[in-house]
Amino acid sequence: MADQTENRVAAVVIMAAGSGTRMKSAIPKVLHRVAGKSMVALAIDTADALSPERLVVVVGHQRELVTQHLAEVAPHVTIAVQDQPLGTGDAVRAGLAALPEIAGEVVVTSGDVPLLAPDTLIDLVAAHRSAANAITVLSAVVPDPTGYGRIVRDGDQVARIVEQSDATDAELDLAEINSGIYVFDAEALAEGLAALQASNAQGELYLTDVIAHARAAGRRVGAQVTSDYLQTEGVNDRIQLAERSAELNRRILTHWMSEGVTILDPATTWVHAGVDLAEDVTLLPGTSLEGATSVARGATIGPDTTLIDVEVGENARVLRSHAELAVIGPEVTVGPFSFLRPGTELATRAHVGAFVEMKKAVIGEGAKVPHLTYCGDAVVGAGSNIGAGTIFANYDGVGKSTSTVGESAFVGSDSVLVAPVHIGDGAYVAAGSTITVDVGPGELAVSRGQQRNIKGWVERKRAGTASAQAAAAALETHEQETEQRETGE
Repeated sequence: MADQTENRVAAVVIMAAGSGTRMKSAIPKVLHRVAGKSMVALAIDTADALSPERLVVVVGHQRELVTQHLAEVAPHVTIAVQDQPLGTGDAVRAGLAALPEIAGEVVVTSGDVPLLAPDTLIDLVAAHRSAANAITVLSAVVPDPTGYGRIVRDGDQVARIVEQSDATDAELDLAEINSGIYVFDAEALAEGLAALQASNAQGELYLTDVIAHARAAGRRVGAQVTSDYLQTEGVNDRIQLAERSAELNRRILTHWMSEGVTILDPATTWVHAGVDLAEDVTLLPGTSLEGATSVARGATIGPDTTLIDVEVGENARVLRSHAELAVIGPEVTVGPFSFLRPGTELATRAHVGAFVEMKKAVIGEGAKVPHLTYCGDAVVGAGSNIGAGTIFANYDGVGKSTSTVGESAFVGSDSVLVAPVHIGDGAYVAAGSTITVDVGPGELAVSRGQQRNIKGWVERKRAGTASAQAAAAALETHEQETEQRETGE
């Protein structure tokens, strides 16, 4: 948890109990991902900006899945359970019931508003304190308020929040809407929740009724209008999920471009919230940077490249490749069409070329694996060269073993290294060899059958074929040329 700051509040309650039926998914709505994180994880990140003394997430639908996810990504939160979907008021009541008695400010937000920014919550709390409100609502003026609760004002205060179905024609014309995000004085919230009644057709307890109770008790209720209404928009179906994802990605890219990153085509570039980029990084079209990927100064990524939890060093170049849980060192070149699997580490100026697959491979400084190679469970020393078509045969059907190649060694094309073997420093492996025993420093290893050329085989075994005709013609030409040389004609 963050240290105490001037923004600190007593508690934040995140409502994440909804079923999200319009998502039509076996996955709980709040576990769907935006910018690489679940929506509830994004909500927690935002709430953490307030350094709350208590942070509670209210779960309900498929609570086991949500609880398991929270244990992985946010073990500091308290879990509260809303047994039945009885409305937002009941959800907040369940959240507070999981906490000891609290005094101070309680922020209520939702687990499905992925664009909500930390600064917006900080500003909301500041406005709440400045106005000495009992309740402060985050509101927004939207182009189309249909379906939202409208803010009905009484001077500089909120008189009430009226839902779409209950609004008069005049109230329907109001463009200021309720975001469902609030700051409450804990005492006012407790009193309002205790007074809630399910006096509506849905039989639910509405959190908005707490506002009416506070006003009736003479408490001050205000609204802070955000200038960025998109932050208040939730996700209810896959269409909205795609829209919010695209918008958050646009904001992430805008941030990085302002920090000195060149993004040639933002429309085809995706960067997750957990990615870190340095100045003078260049991202080419079709690039997707995911998870906790970091890219150092001067590196160029793409086009058509996906990096997941990858560390990229300065001035590296990764072209049309896929990598996951790998380390790509400074001035390394990768691709095109390379596949770096978990555990791969490429030292400074290493080169991995076209159609190379690596897994748990450690490639030394300046070493080259140029093309058409499977390099699994391998250690390749500095300055070594692995020829085209080489296979590190690491699996014997039961277990996997590691092979090593020393410094400045050379492995010829189309060789197979049957693990575990060691190729010594400065050693050579002849092309087409199958290596099953260690090769000492400076030795040449040759492991292949002696070549035999069987004359007349095609004429005997493939008579009448195009091959036989071509061979006969070539032999006839050869005989004529030989006769001419011998006769001097």
